[in-house]
Amino acid sequence: MMITIGMVFFGGVEAGVMAGVVTTISLMLWRTSRPHTAIVGPIRGSEHFRNIERHDVEQCDQVIALRIDESLFFGNVRYLDNQLNLLLAQNPCLEHLIVMGSGINHIDSSAVESLLEFNKRLKDKGIKMHLSEVKGPVLDRLKRVNFAEHLTGTIYLSQHQAWQDLTKGLTNASN
Repeated sequence: MMITIGMVFFGGVEAGVMAGVVTTISLMLWRTSRPHTAIVGPIRGSEHFRNIERHDVEQCDQVIALRIDESLFFGNVRYLDNQLNLLLAQNPCLEHLIVMGSGINHIDSSAVESLLEFNKRLKDKGIKMHLSEVKGPVLDRLKRVNFAEHLTGTIYLSQHQAWQDLTKGLTNASN
């Protein structure tokens, strides 16, 4: 907004509007190319999952739930891949990665291929990748490429169900 106002004062209305449009598009591309992710865990006594950095939630060294808060497309899969690699490096005891898809509204073919490749790399490390809360249109896209056949883990309807199944019997679930 400040760029638009400044350009209107110093360059005229047309220059101000153009500067506003270019700035808005640039900011939108920058934000979508760096999707927000959060490691989430269940709030004790509930089925609600929240960011571990903001809430007092249960955690488990062998199971990590990663929520992605953006549609996945060719412009942001590299950033997501870097985030996932960092997550792996920081969690050597990881056995199960749950990708919580409640914030993913769309996925393109580049992102599907990237998820398949990441699933393969996880498999090579002995880690299973699971999906939870995948929206219908995204799930339809995944079904078209037989994603479930290649997935090392399970596609869960709810994050709570995934957490319950994967942490059952593990003793290090902690605060």
